[in-house]
Amino acid sequence: MALDARDRKIARRSWLLAGLGMGVFRFNLRASQDLAVTFDGDDLHVAAPGLHFLTGRPLERLQDGATVVFVSQLTLFSDDRGTVFRRVPERLVVSYDLWEEKFAVTIPGSPSGAAARSHSHMTAAQAEMWCMNNLAISALGLAPDRPFWLRFDLRAADRKDLSEILGDSGISLTGLIDIFSRKPGADGASWTRNVGPLRLRDLPRITSRRTRSW
Repeated sequence: MALDARDRKIARRSWLLAGLGMGVFRFNLRASQDLAVTFDGDDLHVAAPGLHFLTGRPLERLQDGATVVFVSQLTLFSDDRGTVFRRVPERLVVSYDLWEEKFAVTIPGSPSGAAARSHSHMTAAQAEMWCMNNLAISALGLAPDRPFWLRFDLRAADRKDLSEILGDSGISLTGLIDIFSRKPGADGASWTRNVGPLRLRDLPRITSRRTRSW
């Protein structure tokens, strides 16, 4: 099915960002094709134009009228041996309007004070882009010339997953780490993208996409 003008614009912006990332991260070309990173002066933002998660079994579940919860995790490493500098989890709650054939996404708030965000009436491409645009990790405390590595994990969660990671204080990092360490169930799917080494001083600068910073 042909993309409408808005979809083509979104796709073009996504590939432009990826191209910009590949130019800057020429020392790690293959990784930058998987995950492009930009910096707004406070937070690191990611883009993965080749990543399409509203497909396969998750899409089937949505088209059957179910709500699908994706759990994501951005992990900032201070060295190539996997020393964690910072880790940020998120929940992406996706639903599908069968009549309009459009997607809606909500990122719930957290006890720490992060406000909930939501958007609706989107195509699959727009919903995937909106999700990525609303994920970020703080670069606070990271020196401009210090090398770092970044990993993005995404998983379609089942009921067992959610029971393990959700509590009164929000998402359990311990439970999330355990979930991403094992294979998804029959109804699940998972994706991982890595990039690095990077340096803040080398990254493309953008205007902040959101007001919340971790």
